[in-house]
Amino acid sequence: MNSIWAVARNTIKQAIRVKIAVVFIILLVVLLPFMGVSMTGDGTIKGRIQTFVSYGLSLTSLLLCLFTIVISIYTLSHDIKYRQMYTVLTKPIQRFQLVIGKLLGVVILDVILLVLFAVIIYAIAVSTPVFLKADQEQLTRLENEFFTARVSLTPDEADVTHRAIEAYQKLDEAGTLPEKMSYEDIIDELAYQKRLEKRAAVPGQELIWQFENVKPLDPNESLFIKFKYDVSVNPADLQVVGKWIVGDDRQIEYGQILETPIYTFDQKNLIRTFHEIAVPADAVADDGYLAIGFYNSPLNKTVVIFPFDNGLQVLYRAGSFAPNFIRAIGLIMFRLIFLACLGMFTATFLSFPVAILFCLMVFLTGTISQFCLESFDYLSMDVSNIYRYTLRPLVQLLPQFDKFNPTKFLVPAQLLNWLLLAKVFLIMVCFKAMLLLLLALFIFSRKEIAKVTI
Repeated sequence: MNSIWAVARNTIKQAIRVKIAVVFIILLVVLLPFMGVSMTGDGTIKGRIQTFVSYGLSLTSLLLCLFTIVISIYTLSHDIKYRQMYTVLTKPIQRFQLVIGKLLGVVILDVILLVLFAVIIYAIAVSTPVFLKADQEQLTRLENEFFTARVSLTPDEADVTHRAIEAYQKLDEAGTLPEKMSYEDIIDELAYQKRLEKRAAVPGQELIWQFENVKPLDPNESLFIKFKYDVSVNPADLQVVGKWIVGDDRQIEYGQILETPIYTFDQKNLIRTFHEIAVPADAVADDGYLAIGFYNSPLNKTVVIFPFDNGLQVLYRAGSFAPNFIRAIGLIMFRLIFLACLGMFTATFLSFPVAILFCLMVFLTGTISQFCLESFDYLSMDVSNIYRYTLRPLVQLLPQFDKFNPTKFLVPAQLLNWLLLAKVFLIMVCFKAMLLLLLALFIFSRKEIAKVTI
């Protein structure tokens, strides 16, 4: 164990001497405070803080990822190339101890730097309202919509498979089936149309969504309905007039005495923009049931559509900002551990520039993995089948950095729970990163460092 710690300490000293490491550190130390002062977002204090946290964490993650790739490869390949490995391996140290020690040194340095920059981002975020002298209304909005951790509930999608099959049969009988589309693709398209009908309201129509297991921490607080309108025809003023009804509609349906209040809200909101309605949490029934109704006013003269991508959400507080921020930083740390193991793995059998290029390709693919996977679906059927059984499995094996981006949780104040964090840790660190480390140990243990000549 002493040998591993000695290698780790030497690796940290070696990393600090590398000029690129100093450049990354100086960039973050200078840019983060500058971003906190200069970024304005949408002009509100909330938008300003959201923009800073989003770009600040993204910049920190990017530079530390690049730093980890360079240092993890450099520390091993440099020793091999310049024959410093010869003197190290003549000492009482095993090869696996050398690799683990170097990995430990890189990870420790990552932890120190990540904690440092996370503290800077957190301090700037929480001090911005004080610095800008926010009034009480702005502070309340920040506490409800940003400095919190909220659970997000979306409506359950109805099973429309049977209706899609019926529509397919009608098209088949009429001889109007789309050409060059498989049966599965046609059914998927028809099912999408049927689901969209459940989210669209013509003028004068009402939509009702029912939610179960709504459990706000405090019934005296507020929950929030977050929504975004889309329309078939743009209104003249680009706004939609609607009435929202929130509460336990079973009381009205069955003619019961109202035990929980039902609230109504007349709204006029811009289309294609997210909005939130604060609703007292006592609207939720004791069993966690909540119904939300939307009435499309005939004044709109257009079909109002709630998009599938977070077109309607119920949000309520389930935690606080600081623990959620710490868990989000954990996601970045898992990413750095994986890249450190990847760097060690490539350095055992590739030259420095080739290993750098390979790691950057893996990092870029993991950063846009969702885009890559979705793009396969838009290819022609023949080409799509080729990619589906070749490149798609390879992309799925890589860590999906974009799917577990910390800003996706912090910016909308969405709860990142411990269960999801543990799942990411098991997949990204315990499985994928450890697999790379084992491969690195296996290759390096059999690597010919020097030839013996007589």
